[in-house]
Amino acid sequence: MFSGIIAAVGHITKLAPRNDGTPTVRLTVDAGGLGLDDVNQGDSIACNGVCLTVVDRQGNDFCVDVSPETLSCTIGLDVPGPINLEKALRLADRLGGHLVSGHVDGVGEVIRFDPVGDNRLLEIRAPQSLSRYIARKGSITVNGVSLTTNSVEGACFSINLIPHTLEATTLGGLKVGGKVNLEIDLIARYVERMLNPEAGEGL
Repeated sequence: MFSGIIAAVGHITKLAPRNDGTPTVRLTVDAGGLGLDDVNQGDSIACNGVCLTVVDRQGNDFCVDVSPETLSCTIGLDVPGPINLEKALRLADRLGGHLVSGHVDGVGEVIRFDPVGDNRLLEIRAPQSLSRYIARKGSITVNGVSLTTNSVEGACFSINLIPHTLEATTLGGLKVGGKVNLEIDLIARYVERMLNPEAGEGL
């Protein structure tokens, strides 16, 4: 479990197929400013909002294995480049964002990224299947970052990004037409299940 408060921006430095004949890809990540002293093999780190398991650690680098299924339904893990990083929560940690599982629900598209003073107005088009889970002033995770929606219209929603978020995460580098990982509020999953217990499709 995570909070969506990004601890550091890391960098995927290497992608390589595993040597066991499976289509799984091993990523090597430079952790940047993320302290790894308390990270062991088997621990979870959210990488661009995707919960991944550390399989090796050397110095300031760690390795994770990513399955073809994960690569097919997320963005930002298939090429070298910067990624948002967050270690899993401990029970004593502050929950500064909201409860985030690290299970990406879909990939959205940036349709607006305009300066508003020192801030940025970010508008994203989510997959239509996710639109019913996104509420005005509700929580959503974008590339692992816990954010609050300002407005919602159909499958599109807007967010105000403050300078700190732009500087401390990869969101400052977004461009119109770019893709982002989305995770809806965890509570919405369970509310839907309680209201529609027979539903077998969806998230």
